[in-house]
Amino acid sequence: MAEQRRDPGDGRDAGERGAHPAREALERAWDDLVATARRTVADGLVVGTSGNVSVRVGDTVLVTPSGVPYDRLAPENLCGVSLDGRQVFGSLVPTSELPMHLAVYRATDARAIVHTHAVHATAVSTLVTELPLIHYMAAALGGPVRVAPYATYGTEKLAENMLRALRNRTACLLQNHGTLTYGASLPQAYDRTAQLEWMCHVWLTASSLPGYSPTLLTEEQLTEAGERLRGYGRRR
Repeated sequence: MAEQRRDPGDGRDAGERGAHPAREALERAWDDLVATARRTVADGLVVGTSGNVSVRVGDTVLVTPSGVPYDRLAPENLCGVSLDGRQVFGSLVPTSELPMHLAVYRATDARAIVHTHAVHATAVSTLVTELPLIHYMAAALGGPVRVAPYATYGTEKLAENMLRALRNRTACLLQNHGTLTYGASLPQAYDRTAQLEWMCHVWLTASSLPGYSPTLLTEEQLTEAGERLRGYGRRR
């Protein structure tokens, strides 16, 4: 993708001023994005520069750059693209998984996305086509979590497979690859990632004892849990 240089004063060409959110809002969102990306490393959800994070501000998508350790990212490294993939902020190359991120933003109301190579979730993605209903928190992700068929990373084919797996869901597994979750905010997208990895860990643990099979929830039980979760934390 060709990179486009911008006026270092405000990150935009004179003709583009007013076409993007205020620089201050972008900088705040970038700080939150970097903090979330660093958290994926600290919590063991990614290794090195694997995985990526993005957040939408207006029609601009801020995204982690390709091949740069998260602890080296600074405010001046802000990297942003338009919804059609055109780079509008920064000089660093956006993540190679940009097609997945943009596909989600175009097809859903997502405001933030977290993609990881979490160990247990990736392991599960090699075993099943859908995460078994081991826990009711699957309801918080829209239902049973599907596994998107394998495709080479960074390709439009992977983005297509992922979108099908995400239908009516806010999370999916990527076969032999990892996870993708989205939400209305970075904290929500991250929490969904952590919940998905935890459920995968629980299922793998419960399935590992010879001679035993874990009990699974029924669709009816999941639906009931989902109804209760929708009211969780609200005053009655």
